[in-house]
Amino acid sequence: MAEKATGSPASFVDQSVVPGDVVLDLTSMANQTIKLGGGLRQDCDAIAAMKAGTLKFSKPNKYWVETSQKRYVPCAGDSVLGIVADSKADNFLVDIKGPTIAFLPVLAFEGGTRRNIPKFEVGTLLYVRVVKANPGMNPELSCIDASGKAAEYGPLKDGYMFECSTGLSKMLLSSPRCPVLEALGKNISFETAIGLNGRVWVNAGSPSTVIVVANAIMNAESLSGVQQRIMVDKLIQNLKLST
Repeated sequence: MAEKATGSPASFVDQSVVPGDVVLDLTSMANQTIKLGGGLRQDCDAIAAMKAGTLKFSKPNKYWVETSQKRYVPCAGDSVLGIVADSKADNFLVDIKGPTIAFLPVLAFEGGTRRNIPKFEVGTLLYVRVVKANPGMNPELSCIDASGKAAEYGPLKDGYMFECSTGLSKMLLSSPRCPVLEALGKNISFETAIGLNGRVWVNAGSPSTVIVVANAIMNAESLSGVQQRIMVDKLIQNLKLST
């Protein structure tokens, strides 16, 4: 039996929830519009958790359940790293680590027309945005932002891509900036693209720098902010000694 939500919506944010927990009571939120992310479902006037995790909130009105897992459940608005699996006349088929293959329309690029359709080989790494993610349907992707601009989306060349938990991806994208990325950025120059689907791309001026950044990120998930900074200091010292 689902647990009845009590108190204000804010009282459940950052708290642990399990499937069946009622986290929001819409009868007490009259005239408010909310957006549901992953792990939540609406049942009449109640919003209930569908999986175990931590209830999260981002302004102005989005709620979701955050979990740390290898399996990625696509959600509209997510930025992810996808790998081209095949190409068809109208779509690229892209692996985003979800339950089903996603599709990227050939016109879903800035200024996309039939005359300038991009050509991607199988295995090409893309930074894309999930625009549709309905249960039982293949997710739809795009390489443009909500304003129709390419922004940071598109193919990622060179560098190194590795996989991690979805929880680590969310930590790296958190605000204020994740301690491990902040500490690395103060010492070395590098590029990253972080997908909410548990994939991270790193590029830098030398292979040794790429290895240091990738190792630091992979080791950061179970460390506190202070421990992350100490780890980065040690990795930077070793990098300097080896060059």
